[in-house]
This record gives sequence, structure tokens and C-alpha cells, in this order.
Amino acid sequence: MVIGAGMAGLTAAQAISGHFGKVTVIERDTLPAEAAPRRGTPQCQHAHMLLAGGLKALQALFPGFEHDLAEAGAVRIRAGKDLRFERPGFDPFPIRDLGFDIFSMSRPLLEAVTRRRVLQAPNIGICMRSRVTGLVASRDATRIEAVRYDSGDGPAVTVEADLVVEASGRCGLTLQLLEELALQGPEETEIGIDQAYASTIVERPDHNAGWLGNIVLPSAPASSRGAFLFPIENRRWLLSVGGNHGDAPPDDRAGFMDFVRSLRTSTIYDAVKDARPLTDIVRYQLPCSTRRHFERLESFPAGLLAIGDAVCRFNPVFGQGMSVAAQEAVILDRLLAEDVPMERLARDFFAAIQGTIATPWGVAISDFVYPATRGVRPADLAQRLQYGMALTRLAAEDPEVHRLTTEVSQLLQPQAALREPALVARVMSLV
Repeated sequence: MVIGAGMAGLTAAQAISGHFGKVTVIERDTLPAEAAPRRGTPQCQHAHMLLAGGLKALQALFPGFEHDLAEAGAVRIRAGKDLRFERPGFDPFPIRDLGFDIFSMSRPLLEAVTRRRVLQAPNIGICMRSRVTGLVASRDATRIEAVRYDSGDGPAVTVEADLVVEASGRCGLTLQLLEELALQGPEETEIGIDQAYASTIVERPDHNAGWLGNIVLPSAPASSRGAFLFPIENRRWLLSVGGNHGDAPPDDRAGFMDFVRSLRTSTIYDAVKDARPLTDIVRYQLPCSTRRHFERLESFPAGLLAIGDAVCRFNPVFGQGMSVAAQEAVILDRLLAEDVPMERLARDFFAAIQGTIATPWGVAISDFVYPATRGVRPADLAQRLQYGMALTRLAAEDPEVHRLTTEVSQLLQPQAALREPALVARVMSLV
């Protein structure tokens, strides 16, 4: 049983489908047949990035997935070349072909393509308009035996399950069960960001600027205002702008455009000021990045896992969540293929995904650059930020370092790759 039919739930279902006779995904939403926003994912109308590491994971789970995206209308982007980066001191950052492609599309399109592939598996079913109300443990409280849920098409149901994966994002069911069983819950690390953003979709006009999309990074810590202008299916642009700690973009068109005009550079404003709006402006806010340390628990029920945002939720500005969830699903597939006993699966899974979480969480820590950010600041924060700025300067000068830093940010390589002794020596010479 998989709880939640977002990207984490869909990829988890695919990962376990080769190891179980039947997989049922429980989803409280009505899932659209085509690419359309849905109520259960209020963030889906905002800019999302499928990082190269996430695309690689999806390709492993669904062979031919890149072809499916292209057929559905996703826009192929050459890394370093088609997406223009504007960051303080580099407006723009040097344009270079970094040797690999990513795809840009709306979140609903990505989910629709993934759902279609999931439902091609003969042993996966999705039960819509159903809300899970509880997890049923064995009498000795050592393992999960069943899932209780209310079905929109009938009475409450209790279904036995050998494995339950919570991919609902909030992790409420797993935390509730641990409390009911008098078991210790996971420690939580929070980084309080109060990130707010607003988005709209506009027609993508013909323009000869030499780029398909544009990202404006904020002038931190003086300002948190930034923007993403991504090309999506059907010749449209999805524009998301945001700020944190109270600097929230408005949802009226005039105020929204004033916010866009206030960005450090005028590139995005000039591109969209005359573009025809296709949607209303929608807003979203996330108070904090949250990491739940399941890997530290000494006792956890067998037959239960949490995945995706249920384990670690990142600042959406960095665009990492969907890709990390897909990478975690690949790890789950590998562990099941290795016949890890169910009594050990959770422990091994939570331990194995820590390396996957480490790189994006290292980026999340950079939010402490803002004095108002809540949480435990790393003692070496100043040194980290200084090292990052020097590394950026080196990447601007050296194409190979540029490629490496991009591969790390795209989750193709671990953050440890940026701490190789030879590279550290070159970076420190610029500090």
C-alpha cells in the first residue's frame, strides 16, 4: 500500500511493483486524466524543476521516460546554455554547453506522464477519493498489518498489507502510529524560512534573446527577491516570483508585475511585460524546511516506510523535492531486489537515503544567510558562505568547475565532490 499519488507515491509504487504481487495507491484526490492542477497539491501551479538527477532516476524506474516527456510537450533544455542564470556579480553567469539535457514542464504534466507509466504496470492500482484514517499494527506492535481508509465510493475499508509506504508529505499517519505505540518519534531539524511565492502562466512570445528560460537569484542577505521563468508545454512560460520573511509577492496583476519589475535585473520583466496572461496569479507559502531523522530511531515497525517530503521537505526555491523522491524510490527498488528482510528494510532504507538527502540539505542550510531564518545555525556558516562565493567565482572562470558545480546542483554528483583537495586549494586561493 502506498499512501499518496504525488511524485513520491508514484515512484515508490513503481519501485515496489516488481517485488510484490499487488500494489495499491491510496489518494484522496480525484486525479485528472490529463495534465491539470489538482486540489491536493496546491503548490503544483508554481514553477517546478526536474533536476538531471531526478530525470536519471525516473529513466531508471521507467525506461524511455525522456521520450514520454518529449512526446507530451515538455521542453528540452541544454544545461548551461538554454537556461540563463543571473546571480549577484554575474548578470548573467557565463553561458556554456555543459553536455547534458534536462526538461522543463509544468508539475501537472510531469505527474500525468508518470501516472500513465505507473498504470501500465498490471499489478498497480490507484484508489482515488479515499482518505487513510489509520495504520494497523500487530498485537506486539512490531510490524504493520493493515491500512484503514474511507472510500469515497463506499464504506470504510481495512486492507491487509505486507508493506506500507507513506508518501503523503506531512507524515501524519506514521507519526500518529508511533505515538499510539508509545514509540519514539523522529527528531526534527527545521530551518524557518517563511518562503512565499506567487506564479502565473503567460504566452511565450517569439524572442531572440538566445535563452529559453531565466532564473534571477536574490541579492542575499539584503534582499530575498528572486524569480523563475520556465518554458513549459504548449509554448507557454510559467513565472514564479518569491521572497521570504514577510516579503511576499501580491496576487493582483499590477502588484505582481511591480514585484517582477523590482528584481535586481530587468530581464524577466522585459520578457513578460507584454505577454498575454493565461491564468490567474496563485500564491503559496512554506514556513520551514523540515528533516525528520528516522535513521536515528532505535525501534520502528517492520513493514512501514516514509518517503519524499514525509522524510525531508526542502525549500521549494531550490527545486529538489521531486528529484530526491525519485532517487529514494530507486534506492528502495535496489534494497528490495537485494531481498533485504522486511524486519530490516526500514532501517536499511532510512540509512541508505541519507547520502541522497545530504546534498540538497546542504543547500537548504544556505538559507541561514538571512538573519531572520530560524533554527540552529552551523558554527561554520560564515566559512561555508565564503567558500561558496569563491567557488562561484572559480566556476565563472573555469568551464570544468562550472560543469562540476552544475552536476552537484543537479544531483548528479554528491556535494562531497566540491571538497576534493585539489579543488579546495584552488577555491581557498580566492578567499
